[in-house]
Amino acid sequence: MDEVHHWVSSNGGPDFYQTIKRNIEKTTKAGSRWVSTTNAYNPNEDSVAQIIHESEMVAQGYWLYDCLEGSIALAEIRNADAVRAALIEAYGDASWADIDGLTRTVLYDRTTPDSTYCRFFFNQIAESSDGWMSKGEWDACLDEADPIMPGDQIAVGFDGSIRGDSTGLIGVRLRDAKLFVLGVWERPENAHDDWEVDVLAVEAAVAETFRQYRVAWMYADPPYWQEAIGRWSVEHGDDTVFEFWTNKPTRMTQAVERFRTAAMVSDLRHDGDYRLTRHVLNAVTREVPQGLLIQKDSPRSKRKIDLAICAVLALEARADAIADGRLKIRRSRVVGF
Repeated sequence: MDEVHHWVSSNGGPDFYQTIKRNIEKTTKAGSRWVSTTNAYNPNEDSVAQIIHESEMVAQGYWLYDCLEGSIALAEIRNADAVRAALIEAYGDASWADIDGLTRTVLYDRTTPDSTYCRFFFNQIAESSDGWMSKGEWDACLDEADPIMPGDQIAVGFDGSIRGDSTGLIGVRLRDAKLFVLGVWERPENAHDDWEVDVLAVEAAVAETFRQYRVAWMYADPPYWQEAIGRWSVEHGDDTVFEFWTNKPTRMTQAVERFRTAAMVSDLRHDGDYRLTRHVLNAVTREVPQGLLIQKDSPRSKRKIDLAICAVLALEARADAIADGRLKIRRSRVVGF
């Protein structure tokens, strides 16, 4: 198996790897063996390279994992001596490697992100430089204590599609900015061309959200769903359900920046839902005159980010609900006899 850092869920890599490995394991007594070669992986992609590296089989010594990694910090990547020494360390006895040429490339070629040099030249595990949120940053916001409960006061973010992208519904508790998934509808792998989001299931999830929680504010991105959002506004109050057009760059860049800042200073948290985590880590940034937006890594990418958009809208809804004076803290009453 070669280049398994490219074997990711969007191209069926992990499933293909499992099929190969499973059949080899059944025939090891007949001499079957497997060898995998790879460049360093991006830890946000959940590639086969990462799956193998993080396996307990490696930790226990049952699988041999061998890597020469250049010892260099990102801050030293403009230091010629440090770059050259790290390249010599990483390439080992590969006498054909042009160390001088590689050194010049790392020092002066700014058309390639530094994270790419770390992965492909120094064999260091590194995240994409245009990723919106790193795994470490997002994991630092994890809070598995104090779970969301029915009756909690929340704000809601909704981002809808019909066929291509996902449709999602995210809640955030007002009192502590804890995010959680209320619903997500993703196009399955190998779906028929006429596959569409189950609109009735989405409608039911929205209705259940308002029944189960005290919804203080909801922001919903209107494209494809304007009629439904209008009905939700009538049913639940036009002072509770609002449109939020994510294609308005000034407003959206501000919302994206506020979300990232909140994550960096631990002003938001999440319950660890793997679907939200996957969408957040899939998001990459795009610079526009107004600031930074988030988007998929390519227009046709299968790496969805819709729950990340929902989370941004939910946090905005929470902020506006609190600014409007809607945060209500339930206080317990002690009665003495």
